[in-house]
Amino acid sequence: MVDLSAIAMWPNVPACYDWLSLDRRGDWRLQGERVTHRGLIAFINRQYGGDESGCWFLQNGPQRVFIALAYTPWVFRREGDSFVSHTGQPVGDLKAIYLDREGNILLDTELGIGLLDDRDLAGFLANCHDAKSGPADEADLLAMMYGEPQAVYWQDLPVKPIVAVDVPKRFGFQQYPRAGA
Repeated sequence: MVDLSAIAMWPNVPACYDWLSLDRRGDWRLQGERVTHRGLIAFINRQYGGDESGCWFLQNGPQRVFIALAYTPWVFRREGDSFVSHTGQPVGDLKAIYLDREGNILLDTELGIGLLDDRDLAGFLANCHDAKSGPADEADLLAMMYGEPQAVYWQDLPVKPIVAVDVPKRFGFQQYPRAGA
């Protein structure tokens, strides 16, 4: 839960852009350098949130530090039979699963849309199956990457093709927030 109490005390602190980003593995990057300090990571994770315009930010006291997203606002990792976000939050129920042309898996969850960490991709794909519960055919996965729907499932959910450039608009977020936008 993002703490907004400092805004009331200092309402005119300018927002910050182009300093903080989230990479495809769920690591925070400060001016391109990976953040490794555990305390800072925990602080960012606690204060991470999105606004009504689809911008994601770190609430740093009265200042919003807007975050550039390498792909989606969330990066998910497998934890046993479930998934957690890069901030450690459980994702809740899966609503849909997508495969893009680059071979990335996107999970639409109760928490929101997120990219599956590439370190979990091979295991995830190995658990995909066809309509008869046999292993998913590699040719079907490749066809799906090029936008051709196939009968591929993960558990009971179909895996659907998606075009990466359509993801921000479809799921209502801004990948690269800008001042005045």
